[in-house]
Parts: sequence; C-alpha cells; structure tokens
Amino acid sequence: MRKIDKLVLNAFWGPFVLTFLIVIFIFLLRLVLFYFADLFGKDLGATVYVELFFYFSLITVPLAMPLSILLSSLMTFGKLGENFELTALKSAGISVFRIFRPIFVTTVLISIFMFWFVNVALPWANLKGWSLLYDIKTTKTTLNIKEGIFYNDLPGYSIKVAKKFPDNKTLKSLIIYDHTGNDGNRHVTVADSAQMYTILDRKYLIFELFNGKDYIEDADRGPGNDLSELAIHSFKRSKIVMSLSGFDLQKTEENQFAHHQIMRNNNQLADDADSLSRNIRNMRKGFNIASSVYYVYFRKPIGASLRSMNHHTKWIGPKIAEKSKSSKDFRPMEELAKQEVQNLIAFGQTNEVNLAERVTELKKTDLEWHHKFTNSLAVLVMFLIGAPLGAIIKKGGFGIPVVVAVSFFILMYILTQQGDKMAKEGKVLVEIGAWISNGILTLIGAYFLRIALKDSRLFESDFYRILWDRIKTYWENRKNRISSKA
Repeated sequence: MRKIDKLVLNAFWGPFVLTFLIVIFIFLLRLVLFYFADLFGKDLGATVYVELFFYFSLITVPLAMPLSILLSSLMTFGKLGENFELTALKSAGISVFRIFRPIFVTTVLISIFMFWFVNVALPWANLKGWSLLYDIKTTKTTLNIKEGIFYNDLPGYSIKVAKKFPDNKTLKSLIIYDHTGNDGNRHVTVADSAQMYTILDRKYLIFELFNGKDYIEDADRGPGNDLSELAIHSFKRSKIVMSLSGFDLQKTEENQFAHHQIMRNNNQLADDADSLSRNIRNMRKGFNIASSVYYVYFRKPIGASLRSMNHHTKWIGPKIAEKSKSSKDFRPMEELAKQEVQNLIAFGQTNEVNLAERVTELKKTDLEWHHKFTNSLAVLVMFLIGAPLGAIIKKGGFGIPVVVAVSFFILMYILTQQGDKMAKEGKVLVEIGAWISNGILTLIGAYFLRIALKDSRLFESDFYRILWDRIKTYWENRKNRISSKA
C-alpha cells in the first residue's frame, strides 16, 4: 500500500466508523421514542431489551451505511482540500481518480458485503426483531394496582383497594372477586388490610389478608333456595396466591411473520413472485368459467355476440318492449334476468378486489427483490456524490458536510418512498420505481465528479462574485451598445 493510500484511508476510517455508530444510535433512539409506551414498564429484564436493540441495529444498517459513506467521504476529501493536501497531490501530477481509488475500492467491497447482508442477514434480523417487538407489545405492563379502581389484569381476579401506602406493599380495605371458576361473582373476599409481595423470582403474587371475611355462594343454589347456602368465613389472617405467568414474555411462533416480504431472501422472493403471477393468471382465466353459473341458458363472449349481430343492437330494445306487452310471463323472466345480472356484477367486483390484492402483493414482492440490489448499490452512489463534493467544498468537520450529507440522504429517502408508492399504485413500472432514486442520484454524482475534475470553485463565494460581476458587465455593455445605436 502506497503512502497516498494510507493518507486517504486514515482520513476516511475515523469519520466513517464514528458517523456509522451515530446514525445507528439515532435510528435506535427513533425506535425507542416511537414505541416508548409499548417497550417500557413491563419488567422484562435487560436481556430482552439488549436483544431487541441488537436486532434493530442490524435492521438500520441499510439506511445507516449509505449516509455514513456519504458523510465520511465528504468529510475526508473536504478536510484534505481544507488543509491543501488535495491541492498538493494534484500539483504533484496525481489525478483525482487516483486519489479517489483507495476509498472507491473500499466502497466496492462494502457494497458487496451489503448485498450479502440485505439478502441473508437482514431477513433474519427482520424476522427476529419484529417478532420480538410484537411479543413485547402484547406483554402486559407491570403489576400496578391503583387506589379506588378495580384492577383486572390478573387473570381470574378483580381487585379494588381503598388505600395503597408508599411502600407499594401495604394495602387498606381490600376487595377481591374470584372469577377463576367462571361462575360470576360468587366468591368475594373482603379484608381490612393486606400485605402484597411476590415469591419464587416473581412468578407468584401473594396477598396476605388480615381481619376479613370470605363470601362463597353455592353455584347450584336456585332463586327459591334458602339464604343459608351462602357460606361466610371470618378470618384473622389468610393468604391468596395468584400466578403472574400472564405478565411473562410470551414467544410467538416466528412462522406467522416469515412470509412478509422484508423477511425473505432473493430466491424466496423470486419463488413468491412466480407463485403470485401464476395465481393471477389462473384467476383471470378462471373468471369466465366460474361466471357461467350465472347464465340460465347459454353464454357467448361479448365480442362474439356483437360480431354475430354485426353490431346492430338497436332492435333489441323495441323487441323487449313488445314482448313485455304481449307476454304475461315476461315480468318474472325480467326480474330473474335482473337478479342474475346483479349476482354477476357482485361476483365480478369480488374477483376484481381479490385480483387487485394479488397484483399489489406481486408489486410489493418485486419491489423488495429489486431493493436487495438498490440498497447495496446505494453505497456506491453515495460515494460518487460525497467524494467529488468534498473535493469541491473543501470543508471538513461536522459543519457543512453534515448539512449537505443529510440533505442528500433526505432526497434519497424521498425518491425511494415516492418511487415505491408510484410502483405500488401502478403509475410506473416496478423497475423504474425501485431504481429511480439511484438513477437520479447517480446523475447528480456524475455532475459533481465532472466539476471536481475541472477543479471548479462552485461552492466558493468568489465564484459567484465573479459570475455576478460578469453578468453586470455584460448588461452594461449591451446597454451601451443599444444607446450608441440610438
């Protein structure tokens, strides 16, 4: 490795690793803020949250990597230009392409890695991460009994407490309805005070009751039976044990999520697309056959019917009117025909909805297949923008480079979302919708590269001052020529 390669790579790796970690942290912070109410207050343990953040760190890599490449390459060549190292290299006869080469080769290797990542690691991370997030969201919050309100989150029990002391253990004036027998409010326990605590690593909740009564009504007692069948037990001290298994994290079968597009690799997506295409073709072919049951006598394709009549159909209306006047049986036949037409329309609308759903699913599958390639090539596209733009701006640090990088990242995100939206709606081909972002940004990068090769001063204030002076001079000369001719 030559000294120029070491110089450029040493200037690149620091900003790249730092920006990559910062971007990952920002996206994880967004996840926490978005699902804050679902994530916390459930006493799941640190291991579950570490696992969740690990999976979502992997999920954010396809977004974080292009932005990191853009920002780090922009900062690298901006700093080299700001310190006049870029100028010194050019004056030594070294071309811009030679200066870009070490980071370009690194970016190509990262792009190859990204293709493997989005095709293998990302579907696995999506499956694990989103299924775990679903399990956390469906887990009940930590036991939180409030004063004066019936608490019903413990399966089979309804509990009301008049007063709860600051230690969160001592309770006053307790009422417990036992519904574990699914026989209504036939078992009620009332206590003057109680102690609440857990045992066996928080698997069971204990209510230790003091000075209370237990009311148990016989489930077989009819309305005419004697009231003596209501059993009342007084106690000085009693215990009720309740299971807290309903508050544990319940693992959902991952197969329930495995068929979503973001959890499939390229081969699986291609198989899914073939199956959907075949299903759509069969639905279209089978419509004519399935609709034949709605015809009482016979059915002929509309095109063939019109050709057999040479498109002369004006006689049908008068013929029907004549028959309706002369035939007594025409009215029931007319009603039957209308009913069959309505049934056929409803059948066609149902098939149209089902067909539209299949077509939309096919477009989503094709889009995800293309995004396996666009996400990996986005790394190269961002380098193509960042490297020449840094050489033009000649500013390092986290000032102007961050503003420019975030601007282009937002542009990439908007173009990707709009392309996907138009492709799903059928306004453009799936291929165009998937690749429009990379295509437009590649043209922008090629333009910046052309300016960098010419050593343009596009982002320097002197450039615009000189341009403004030239425009003023041009208009003044033109005005003088016009006045001299007059």
